[in-house]
Order: sequence, then C-alpha cells, then structure tokens
Amino acid sequence: MSTIASDIYSSLGLGSAASSSKGSGSGEALGQADFLRLMTEQLQHQDPLNPMENSAFLGQLAQFSTVQGIQSLNNQVGAFSAALSNDQVLRGAALVGHEVLVPSSNLAYDGSTGASGVVAAPSPGSVAFTITDAYGQKVHEFTVQADKAGELAFSWDGTGANGNALPPGKYGITATHTSSNGTQSKVDTYVKGKVESVTVGSNGLYLDLSGMGTVPLDYVPRVS
Repeated sequence: MSTIASDIYSSLGLGSAASSSKGSGSGEALGQADFLRLMTEQLQHQDPLNPMENSAFLGQLAQFSTVQGIQSLNNQVGAFSAALSNDQVLRGAALVGHEVLVPSSNLAYDGSTGASGVVAAPSPGSVAFTITDAYGQKVHEFTVQADKAGELAFSWDGTGANGNALPPGKYGITATHTSSNGTQSKVDTYVKGKVESVTVGSNGLYLDLSGMGTVPLDYVPRVS
C-alpha cells in the first residue's frame, strides 16, 4: 500500500534532507529536563542584588506547559484526522452498488431500465419535463400532475417522441412548473444514479455515478 506524504518536505521530494535536518534539530531541541536544568542554572547565577522575581519564574513555567499542551493537542488532532479519513473510506465503500439521488440537469439511460428522479413542486399544478440529446435537441416531452406542493416523482422510459427506444447514453432534462393560475417557473431536477465507485479527495468523498460522472457526497440528499 502506498503512503501519502504528511509533510511539505516529502511532497517536494526532499524526504532524506528533511529527515536529516529534523534529526539534527531534535538533538538541539529543549526537552523538559533541559528546561528545568536551565531554570536551575538561571536561579544559581542570578544577580543577588536583583534576583529573579517569582512572577517571571512562574511565567516561564507556564509558557513551557503551554507549549507541551499544544504539542500534545496537535498529535491528538492528527490521529483523529487519520481515523476520520479511514472512516470516510469505509462509508464510501458501503455506497457502491446503491442508488443515490443527486441534483442534476442530466440523466443516464442504459437502454433498458429508463431513468427517474424527483422535483420539488412549489404549488399544485403540473410539471412539464423536456428530454434533450447530447446535441441539445429535444427528443421527448412529458407532463406529471402535482396534486400539492412538495416532492413529485418522475420517470422516463427511454423512448423518443415517436415512441421508439432511444440509444443508451447521457441525456439532458429540464422541468417547468405551471401553477393552477397559469404561472410558470423553472424547478430543479434531482436524478437517481447508481454508484459505481468512490474516490477519496482532499475535500472529502466523491461518488462516481454510472453514466453521469462524479459528484461530491455532500450533494446526496438520499440513498436507496
């Protein structure tokens, strides 16, 4: 299994140089024992006529404790981030083979099962759907009645205006809602797609949908 560089030196191809630099730097870094030894020397060699005040001594101890706390917190955050990344991979793997609902103006027709999705009707009326091919030419139209405002399901069987089956591929879809008083408005379409694989990106998980391309996991409101 390949590993991903976790520091800037490795990403720049300077892994060996960075390691040697880090090694030499770690020998010079002050640990807790070194800090206490320096504090002891500072107390022993302070000016008797102008001794170190207690507040200054306590301030240095507080600074050292703060640095240690920040370092420990960074280590814990790094471990949590690694665990979260592993969890995302497992979550993504569980989605492979499932259908998800995503906002899209395209739908995929595999030549047999058709395509489906939903729209949000703003009020009772009807929603007219227009299917276009890869060249933007209209190939089919159909209308679905909306009895009330809310989610409205639609499906397309893959046939054209003449009733004949169209070839498999990616098609465009638009929807226009017409209210009971004749007011028209465009509505967004949410299309079902099957998850073929999952990609882990720097911003999270991306789902590769059959015939539709890649979408972020954040775009998915429903999994079936």
